[in-house]
Amino acid sequence: MVDVSYICRVCVALSRTKESKGSVFLCSFGMVITEFSVVDELVEDSAMYRRNDKEDILSRFLVESKRNPYKMNDQYLRDIILNFMIAGKDTSASTLSWFLYMLCKNPLIQEKVAQEVEDITDSNVIPLVYFKDGRCANMDDILPDGYIVKKGDGVYYMAYAMGRMPYIWGEDAEEFRPERWLKNGIFQSDSPFKFVAFHAGPQICLGKDFAYMQMKIVSIALLHFFRFKLADDTKNVTYRTMFTLQIDGGLHLCATFRTPS
Repeated sequence: MVDVSYICRVCVALSRTKESKGSVFLCSFGMVITEFSVVDELVEDSAMYRRNDKEDILSRFLVESKRNPYKMNDQYLRDIILNFMIAGKDTSASTLSWFLYMLCKNPLIQEKVAQEVEDITDSNVIPLVYFKDGRCANMDDILPDGYIVKKGDGVYYMAYAMGRMPYIWGEDAEEFRPERWLKNGIFQSDSPFKFVAFHAGPQICLGKDFAYMQMKIVSIALLHFFRFKLADDTKNVTYRTMFTLQIDGGLHLCATFRTPS
């Protein structure tokens, strides 16, 4: 389980660092971190050579900043890029790593995914079935179990624990069973308040659909051409306790070309 108090301390440190315009150090159990100064240099360099034909995210924001230079200043751009670097990189990479790991542990499901890839058309790329916040209370409240939350209390939930609760998902909560999302053979999305990886309600992640699309594209490209298996099937794969639960030591796979059907 992740230490909630640790996360709170890091969040406080981040906000204080931002206010003082210092360097941000995201130190997660010895992990080497990104500094604001690196992003500042990136923004400055891109601004010097800004062109309208660039396709990267920063260049697009730089073009947009011409329309509203007072709001979209260098500090604003820096914060946007830092957000992408922290929230949009490791999250997708970790998800894809665990996705491939689970496919290797469940080869029959890997073949089902590969078959879906072969059946893809422009009209059905989105519904692929097998692919597929902490806040402060603003008033006193009583939770369903009778626990009293007072105004100003910090309220947090543990997505890791919620994703493994039989109370929420049934007795097979810890089984890799993508078909749990099917009803009569059709994909049925569940309540975002039940699957909280992207948060829910007003706090829902703005990059949710982009992240799903990005991971689908990468997965489709990989599984179209390759069949994967673990380099060492006897090795116990564990995670490192960080902001994102990365595979400790990385994921080591063997890939073989798929023969065209």
